[in-house]
Amino acid sequence: LDPSTCDLTGRALELLGLIGFPRTHRIVRQALRFVQENQETDGSWYGRWGVNYIYGTCHVLCGLRSVNEPMHQPYIRRAVHWLREHQNADGGWGETCRSYEDPTLCGTGVSTASQTAWALMGLLAAGEVRHPSVARGVDFLLRTQTPEGSWYEPEFTGTGFPKYFFIKYHMYQDYFPLMALARYRQHLLDF
Repeated sequence: LDPSTCDLTGRALELLGLIGFPRTHRIVRQALRFVQENQETDGSWYGRWGVNYIYGTCHVLCGLRSVNEPMHQPYIRRAVHWLREHQNADGGWGETCRSYEDPTLCGTGVSTASQTAWALMGLLAAGEVRHPSVARGVDFLLRTQTPEGSWYEPEFTGTGFPKYFFIKYHMYQDYFPLMALARYRQHLLDF
């Protein structure tokens, strides 16, 4: 029912890095091999628990950063390129649920706060804090934030079972953008 996926592997790598597992640890090496072997040819990673390749790519990049994987490697740069080339004209990112059925729709859709946040967190993890695409994404989040401090997001960006049903996690539209903006601020302070 639930096979191994790159998005969860990325999240596990992020945790392992946070609790001090070195990149040379056997478990970390196995996870690194898994994400490299399962990367799409375009540079993205499939997302099982969020829609879809933007989510998967974000979590793998965050995991790689956490275990100190060198971010200049070609497989990581392909992922960065994929995120950059799927940014929408309004500065945000979005991906339709239909991308699970139609590969031509991967990384495309109306911009949402949560998916923009995922793309930003992935780019920040890859060291792209000064790239113009990051500034445009941050601007999208700031422009679309409501006066109450939230974001309006009617789209479904959570996944129950890909292709069959999707979930509206109502807090995705708030906590992921807040996480992305906080990480952006921290990266600027650390730069």
